[in-house]
Amino acid sequence: MPAHVPEPAAPATPAADATGPLARERAHLTASRTALRAMREDVEALDIRDVTANWVNAQILERQIGDRVKALADLGHTPLFFGRLDYLHAPGAEDAEGAEGEECFYIGRRHVHDADGDPMVIDWRAPVSQPFYRASRKEPMDVALRRRFGYTGGDLTAYEDEHLSGPTAVARSGSAGEAVTSRLLQQEIERPRVGPMRDIVATIQPEQDEIVRSGLAGSVCVQGGPGTGKTAVGLHRVAYLLYAHRERLARTGTLVVGPNRSFLHYIEQVLPALGELAVGQATVDDLVAHVEVRGTDDARTALVKGDARMAEVLRRALYAHVTLPTEPVVVVRGSRRCRVAAYELEELVRQLLDRNIRYGAAREALPQRIAHAVLVQMERAGEAPDDRVQDTVARNGAVKAAVQTLWPAVDPAKLVLRLLADPEFLAEHAAGLLDEDEQKAVLRAKPARSVRSAKWSAADAVLIDEATDLIRRTPSLGHVVLDEAQDLSPMQYRAVGRRCTTGSVTVLGDLAQGTTPWATRSWGEALGHLGKRDAVVEELTAGFRVPTDVIAYASRLLPHIAPGLAPVASVRDSPGLFAVRSSGGTDDVLAACRELLAHEGSVGLIAADARIPEWAKALTGAGIGYVAPGEETTYDTRLTLVPASLAKGLEYDYVVLDEPRAVVDGEPDERTGLRRLYVALTRAVSGLVVTHATPLPQQLLLPPPD
Repeated sequence: MPAHVPEPAAPATPAADATGPLARERAHLTASRTALRAMREDVEALDIRDVTANWVNAQILERQIGDRVKALADLGHTPLFFGRLDYLHAPGAEDAEGAEGEECFYIGRRHVHDADGDPMVIDWRAPVSQPFYRASRKEPMDVALRRRFGYTGGDLTAYEDEHLSGPTAVARSGSAGEAVTSRLLQQEIERPRVGPMRDIVATIQPEQDEIVRSGLAGSVCVQGGPGTGKTAVGLHRVAYLLYAHRERLARTGTLVVGPNRSFLHYIEQVLPALGELAVGQATVDDLVAHVEVRGTDDARTALVKGDARMAEVLRRALYAHVTLPTEPVVVVRGSRRCRVAAYELEELVRQLLDRNIRYGAAREALPQRIAHAVLVQMERAGEAPDDRVQDTVARNGAVKAAVQTLWPAVDPAKLVLRLLADPEFLAEHAAGLLDEDEQKAVLRAKPARSVRSAKWSAADAVLIDEATDLIRRTPSLGHVVLDEAQDLSPMQYRAVGRRCTTGSVTVLGDLAQGTTPWATRSWGEALGHLGKRDAVVEELTAGFRVPTDVIAYASRLLPHIAPGLAPVASVRDSPGLFAVRSSGGTDDVLAACRELLAHEGSVGLIAADARIPEWAKALTGAGIGYVAPGEETTYDTRLTLVPASLAKGLEYDYVVLDEPRAVVDGEPDERTGLRRLYVALTRAVSGLVVTHATPLPQQLLLPPPD
């Protein structure tokens, strides 16, 4: 594959620069930026004064125009296009009589057209762009040449050609990892990454592209080890689905669910960089925020509360409020008394129970059904009541009193509070589901007097959300991305699942990185709790982010934390900076930080949570500036002080990992601690320095798995 990389950026001779391929590509870039600016100015110049019926419509339209202007922003530091496809035949030419073949398309982050409407840059999500990611010499997909561009900032500085068809093309087969042969592709993958996560639209690999372009109707679960790009794949799938199904998803909505606020802050710029501004972000705690969380549970209590059996306990407790009638309902209308017998009322109640609809919906239907029974009697007596009469009867005091007795209103938080505070109530509805010890684990030692005074835990909030859904249906979104899913409890999976009952989901995670007591044991089990048993499970094993030496070292833990998983195979050309150093104390760790800060890129100092205050004090005393996770920006302080519990999903060019043994010992059990250590070891993109004064965990001293 020939590479054209001028050193410096300009070619050696001015004449060559004026007429050569690189100059022509730069000219197209300049023209494309001009066209994009014109597109944005056209939107900004729209006059909506005469096209809106009222001020509400005007505000909505103004907001839509504002979003469109933002989506057309030209990010100067981001390439407008990153590739070009030269087709042997113009796409669709075989269907057009007399159409000429051979056409080239520039592939970029968004569509750009000129004043005549002709495309200058094609959106990477368009069907015509797909061969940029999928075509190979073995299957060229009618592509003669694929050209990749190299950039410094926003300036085009290089290009690289790959001839896929014709006499210069040679068929080649190999693994997914071997597909990364492009020098520019390697440079883009290994480029330093200060600040938030960036998109991978220029480096998507064929196996990743298959997941990205999978249809909206199907759910997908991606098992991927560190550095395989699963988070980026999930975000790019959202961008693709919004392109392919924009109107539908505009109505139903999309949501990215992450493990914590730091993680969401880290990824929040990816979709806007691709022109997508309308995707929501939340944690599971955000989704279930019906009450203020002020309390915590020990691991045993949280484990039981997060068990899927609690859903049935709640359902039993809720429907225990429904009672069968013993007295008739008498409705007085003028001089007429209409009597609905107890046995008729019982039949109505049983019919609603058999329909298995939401508790609240059934409660709303019951007065109408009683009223209908009254109307039947009125018709038999020769009257001709209409729907207005039925509504009036449904609001009759006697009917409302009967409904309150037979099917009373239930507050979900009060229901959960009673279950956790009343041993007899819990025992009655947990019989055959929770044993005596499990019931004791969830009961409150000091029952709260009211919902407001209760110190709710995060697990309690999930239970309240479950109870809320039993009473009234949770609105469903069109698509949900669930990242770092391996750490969710069954009840948390259910909470996410009811947000996409009529939509689809992209589940992202790594079973080896589960660090909660209830961590997912298998994706099949997790998908069952989500209500997406038919989801396709895909596995990514090619590592594009973590250097070879680093992932090989971390993979020594795999046989002890996830025996069934294959280690990630790094496809990086560079083995990366890697060192394990016996530390003499604070000065050695600070020296390692200074050493790595001398390189270009971000640096993370990861330590056990209990040691973070100590390191904050030491860094301040040494005059080394730092930020906390989620506070990183592209231009400010490059060192982040990271508690091990928050490291998951984050990445830094260089990492100093302090005291692996302390990271392990900071967890409830060794297996969870080793998983936490595996996460911490795999946050580095270019280099890792492990420092320790205490002995390393024995598992790190063993040879790597085959």
